[in-house]
Amino acid sequence: MLSDQFLQDLLCKHQATAQFPPTSSVARLMTRILLTLFPEQTKRHYQSVGALREAFGKIEEDLTQLLRTMQPHLTDDAATVAHHFINGLPEIYRVLRTDIKAMLAGDPAAQSEYEVIRTYPGFYAITFYRFAHALVELGVPLLPRMLTEYAHSKTGIDIHPEAQIGEHFYIDHGTGIVIGATTVIGDRVKLYQGVTLGALSVSKEMASLKRHPTVEDDVIIYANATILGGDTIIGRGSIVGGNVWLTASIPPFTKIYHREEAKVV
Repeated sequence: MLSDQFLQDLLCKHQATAQFPPTSSVARLMTRILLTLFPEQTKRHYQSVGALREAFGKIEEDLTQLLRTMQPHLTDDAATVAHHFINGLPEIYRVLRTDIKAMLAGDPAAQSEYEVIRTYPGFYAITFYRFAHALVELGVPLLPRMLTEYAHSKTGIDIHPEAQIGEHFYIDHGTGIVIGATTVIGDRVKLYQGVTLGALSVSKEMASLKRHPTVEDDVIIYANATILGGDTIIGRGSIVGGNVWLTASIPPFTKIYHREEAKVV
């Protein structure tokens, strides 16, 4: 039998819990945006500009309603935030097109952009990251993390929405990738599965500091490499080999790899 004290304590928690929309509602709305931007993912294809304009208008209305449920946590009116987000979709779409092209150009197995959009987990994770990052820039709390964690649960790719990631970003395979909140990634960067861009310390006192690496333009980081620390910079054009552990910067155009002699037992 549950005690009255236990139930009273639980009731207090229920009454004090901040009001945010369910993760499922947030993910569902952003999935609608994904499917509208990339009809390769759905059977629903619009036949006129007017129909598309109406669809985005309805999405803006629904986003406004969703944000209104958490209005006390916003720095601006929910309708204004939703309007700015929708108006930012053309730029998000442009950048996502560069990511698609990077995946098609970088993977010999990729046969078409349609295949990348339809089947690549890296594209899915990056899309949700770019939506989430746009919300971060509009001052929306918690929802961006809901989105990237939802994508994480679907793909195994963990990108913090506050990370700064440039254009032509390519994730190959992807499972196990971790990109921390203060990571800065330049243009035309390619990551393989299991890469960690993390912090040297998880001390709470470092929350406001840059804790995660900077990866400059045109860098390739191979599978299971671990790069840690806010002062760590991977210079442009560098290649980091598989299983490398880095806590110090490397200059541009460096090749670094972990070599272990094979042994026959």
